[in-house]
Amino acid sequence: MRSLSALNEKGVLLRLVGRLDEAWQVANEALRQARFTGDREQVLGARIRRAQVLQYQGKLDEAVTELSGCVDEARTHEWTALEAFAVQNRGKTHFDQKDYEAALSDFTAAVFLRERLGASKADLESSLIAVAVAESFLDEQRGPRGAVD
Repeated sequence: MRSLSALNEKGVLLRLVGRLDEAWQVANEALRQARFTGDREQVLGARIRRAQVLQYQGKLDEAVTELSGCVDEARTHEWTALEAFAVQNRGKTHFDQKDYEAALSDFTAAVFLRERLGASKADLESSLIAVAVAESFLDEQRGPRGAVD
């Protein structure tokens, strides 16, 4: 159970069932183990998953900060799949903060990154749906004249 992939899976499952304190502990353990492997891409993936736990815990500013660092690192190393993963999750966090413009920007970036990767239709569709939802919330926020309230 101590393998990195098992820890990552356990952390995701704990997060999804709402056991966030345990998810945080497992996410930190996965990050430590990823650091021991010396594989920087695995470390970055673990950081993104840990930031997801922060988002679920309602620590939105911390999650955005961590995800922004992840986006920058992925972009620097041209790890496009990880960049798309981090950008999509940062968009979700912006959305939770009701910053729909930032969310829309991130979701749109995720679409372009995933298109560039040749991502599956399902992966691309999730980003396209996120774009549509963010646009509808922005339209609602702007009201009938298009001005932000």
